Amino acid sequence: MAIRTEIPSLFPGLLAAGALAFGLGLCHPVAAQQATGEAQPLQVDPGPRYVPESFSELADRLSPAVVNITTTTNVADVSDGMRPILPPGSPFEEFFRDFMERQDGMPRRQQRSNALGSGFIVSPDGYIVTNNHVIESADEIEVELYHGGTLSATLVGRDSRTDIALLKVESDTDLPFVEFGDSDAAKVGDWVLAIGNPLGQGFSVSAGIVSARNRTLQGSYDDFIQTDAAINRGNSGGPLFDMQGRVIGVNTAILSPTGGSIGIGFAMSSAVVSNVVDQLRRFGETRRGWLGVRIQNVDEDMADAIGLDEAKGALVTDVPEGPALKAGLKAGDVVLKFGGEEIEDTRELVRVVADTPAGETVDVVIFRDGAETTLTVEVGLLEETTLAAAPGQPPAAAPREERLLGMTVAVVNDPIRERFALDRDVTGLIVTELD
Repeated sequence: MAIRTEIPSLFPGLLAAGALAFGLGLCHPVAAQQATGEAQPLQVDPGPRYVPESFSELADRLSPAVVNITTTTNVADVSDGMRPILPPGSPFEEFFRDFMERQDGMPRRQQRSNALGSGFIVSPDGYIVTNNHVIESADEIEVELYHGGTLSATLVGRDSRTDIALLKVESDTDLPFVEFGDSDAAKVGDWVLAIGNPLGQGFSVSAGIVSARNRTLQGSYDDFIQTDAAINRGNSGGPLFDMQGRVIGVNTAILSPTGGSIGIGFAMSSAVVSNVVDQLRRFGETRRGWLGVRIQNVDEDMADAIGLDEAKGALVTDVPEGPALKAGLKAGDVVLKFGGEEIEDTRELVRVVADTPAGETVDVVIFRDGAETTLTVEVGLLEETTLAAAPGQPPAAAPREERLLGMTVAVVNDPIRERFALDRDVTGLIVTELD
């Protein structure tokens, strides 16, 4: 099976969503506009966890905050650079040379490529969240509203590490919007609702449950919610709602042998997305904390060997120049706590450090020589490879993958070195997937 994401990118599929809370089977909508005139998010009063008799009122309430996204990309003439290669002395050599010279003197037609996706409005003044791969390399971005009308969107910022992008549209009136919820509170088996633009059909609703949490696909900052709500091509970038009408995830990928939904979809958790969106809105880029260590998980054998009671934490395998080295961390240390938060594995340490503001001083509890020790570290700023860019400008150092001979390969760059814990002097191509 192959993991797929949206648009003419590396993968297919994904979705957008909506849902609210029901108490004893009854839904109590909150008005989108309070008496004070202040714009309010589309949601309902929270209630006990009951199975709703129908999702119709949720869908009706939340759909206005979900948008369809159409992107247009100018593509160079496919004939460029496709001259035939003929052996010297071939009887056709002169013929093709004359033919191509005549073609070079003719004006080229610029081709346009269109793609579809989904998104959702997170503020009344027109900020819209979607997937980065939905708008990547786009020259024009248009947003279709639920009740009709199309608005041109500009790119505020993007983050390829979490596949999140923030757009902005201008409107004469306040737009309906939704808020982020607490994805950490979501439980396996909870109902979720999805609204999106599958296969270009527009504003389609599907419902399902949370199938699993804390899934990892291929990134350092992955924290996916797995759901069986139907997700297909065109749904990428849409919201996954809980029963209070709050966004707990952004639908990003599916696992499928065919490219269509088989009930295994993934939404990046709001715990990750909300922080990314906040930084994109404030700075136009993400500003993550940086510790400067290479780490691996602690297994049972390793825990026994070093005298650790439980197989948890992140084992430091290398400490290059950076904040960790200045703080006194060494290879062989096991990070148990960072800034007061328990560290269960390497993935958690990566997320906690990334969410810590650069320049902040935190206590780090480590296990060294059979005992716990506390060090103080000043968190550095991770140099991001993906900054805010105008539509049409690709991420500066985003790894580009290509398929050949049944393999998926990528050029080794800084994100790839970080992802696979490679030394800085490693270059060439890396095989990321095999058929």
